[in-house]
Amino acid sequence: MSRLGGILLISAGCWFSTAFAQAPAANAPAQAARPPAPVRDPHTPGYVTATELPDGSVPRSDKDGNFIIGPTHPDAPEAAKSDSVPHGTVFHFTMESTESKFYPGIMRGPAPGEAPLAALPGGGTAVTTHPVPYTRSVAVYVPKQYVAGTIAPFLVSADGDAPWNPDAVLFNVLDNLIAAKKVPAMIAIAIGNGGGNAQGSERGLEYDTVSGRYAEFVEQEVLPRVEQVAGVKLTHDPDGRATMGGSSGGSAALSMAWYHTDLYHRVLTYSGTYVNAQWPQNPETPHGAWEYHASLIPNSPAKPIRLWMEVADKDLLASQNGYMDWVVANENMAKVLAAKGYHYQFVFAKNAGHVDGAVRRQTLPEALEYVWAGYPTK
Repeated sequence: MSRLGGILLISAGCWFSTAFAQAPAANAPAQAARPPAPVRDPHTPGYVTATELPDGSVPRSDKDGNFIIGPTHPDAPEAAKSDSVPHGTVFHFTMESTESKFYPGIMRGPAPGEAPLAALPGGGTAVTTHPVPYTRSVAVYVPKQYVAGTIAPFLVSADGDAPWNPDAVLFNVLDNLIAAKKVPAMIAIAIGNGGGNAQGSERGLEYDTVSGRYAEFVEQEVLPRVEQVAGVKLTHDPDGRATMGGSSGGSAALSMAWYHTDLYHRVLTYSGTYVNAQWPQNPETPHGAWEYHASLIPNSPAKPIRLWMEVADKDLLASQNGYMDWVVANENMAKVLAAKGYHYQFVFAKNAGHVDGAVRRQTLPEALEYVWAGYPTK
């Protein structure tokens, strides 16, 4: 199948997020709304044993293991902009897909003038893709403490610089944590996706593909532009590089480190899509990111990755086929990480949804402190 176009057959139970999906074609059949996911109990048999914290609190940043928070999610003080600390500078630039050797651009659906495929027998859905260029936005945060000409650690954030992703929260948190010397004076690079969502989309191709390709795209095409536009020098030490993302951006963040531990050692994910959303199919990882906890982590020597991750009690349950439950997937991740001796912290959030904004504002400062533990702050 061509990387730029083709046909994908998807069962009726497959997941597509309404939050980020492209608008359907005018002649596309209406789809019934999927019922909301059930509220999951963190003490369900088979889930990891976790420490339940007092409502409104978060774990300590020096503790590994499994924790339960909620149901109240107050904003952390560091999430607010403060006039008492130095503020970083944010640079913006765009990237055209026509200049990319990695992701020249696709879109889900028939090309203009092509008729949509007929419905499959049994209620399945036929999905087509066709080449479409896009413009990608990138925001770069440079802390006030950065000294020109020096080499800096950095954080790459997926789905960045987009209206629904409040990068201002990340930048506020960094202003406050860097001033308090709780994390190093790092550059933050918020990279927008190429558009759409899930199978057949550019975003899905970038984020849900279980490989090192997205990390290689960032390394070869994004980071040189960051250094040029923002006037910074980025470290090549993988211990000074972190990745971050929510939903499919979370699985992309893990893939960047898993397939390139030579580039990244620190990972932070909210509602990570450790489920089977991969397209095109790959026989080496037949169930997409579900393979991280089913086979990749259990069957590989432990890697030098430090991971903070969160899931919510109202998180996604897209189908009953066994590979599309976000809560079970993240619970399984906690199990296999513990079994292999990884340094990780897993937070189960009560009274919260998928990539919940309140949970993010409550936990991000502690999560960043945990992920960057052991790295010099001077």
